[in-house]
Amino acid sequence: MPKYLIERNIPGAGNLTAEQLKGISQTSCGVLSNMGPRIQWVQSYVTTDKIYCVYIAPNEEMVREHASQGGFPANVVTEISTTIDPTTAE
Repeated sequence: MPKYLIERNIPGAGNLTAEQLKGISQTSCGVLSNMGPRIQWVQSYVTTDKIYCVYIAPNEEMVREHASQGGFPANVVTEISTTIDPTTAE
């Protein structure tokens, strides 16, 4: 199944408290639960003004639907072609 990188523009994201991030996570998980097992949240990275998320889903439309239902921006959704890491050099 395809993986997607979602760029969410959220001014001040890096200043969100642990409690705020917990609330965002709970909202996301609730939406995912309602959408069924075909879409999965893998991990997110919080930066100064953005949150980058990795999702597994059958298509971009499902990723965007999750964002819409959760009230999250999905400014850029890009399918991940492949993953590399230090072991790729071996």
